[in-house]
Amino acid sequence: MPTHPDMTTDIPTHMPTQMPTDVPTDMPNPVTTELPAASAVDRKPAADPDITDPNDPVQDRVALLEAIQHQVAVFARRAEQTRLGGIGQARNSMDRAAYLLLNRLDQEGPMGVKALAAGMGIDSSTVTRQVAPLVDSGLVKRTSHPEDGRAVVLALSPRGATRLADVRTSRRELMAQATEDWSEDEREEFCDLLTRFNAALLRVNPSAATSGPVSS
Repeated sequence: MPTHPDMTTDIPTHMPTQMPTDVPTDMPNPVTTELPAASAVDRKPAADPDITDPNDPVQDRVALLEAIQHQVAVFARRAEQTRLGGIGQARNSMDRAAYLLLNRLDQEGPMGVKALAAGMGIDSSTVTRQVAPLVDSGLVKRTSHPEDGRAVVLALSPRGATRLADVRTSRRELMAQATEDWSEDEREEFCDLLTRFNAALLRVNPSAATSGPVSS
């Protein structure tokens, strides 16, 4: 039977059944193509913990407290080095504990050990220990209580009064030289603040009053 010219019977049986594998691999992938890097203007810098904000009140307070504690440490070191002992012949002629004891007796008059300890903010055993060499050296004397002859009180001796006056004069001169370029208002303000600071330290650390000798 004749076939139609458009029909064919010789269909090849060796046609490939898989897609070609030699597809170029350098073709751009629209999904994974990287976006252009952000410009320096678009990028937000990371926070630097070392950079302080000059307008931060918390940081200002921390810096101020740090400066105060540093200056107190420097003051304590220099006070110990010079012992604030004054100038001239009376320089360092009396330790701080003795000066404070004699000064208290001069201001308050004769008193017993307990009253002296309470007035100075230290315990009685400390006063007893500190006053012993002052009695031995003749700067302090033991005498009878003016109202109760059976009680013994401590009093500043004439020799102690003279010695105390010399030391006071020497220490005043030292303060005058240290603050010679200060105005009287500045001296008064410094004295007020230092007095307030000493009271504040005793308030926050009451045990310091009885932990040992009191410094001047």
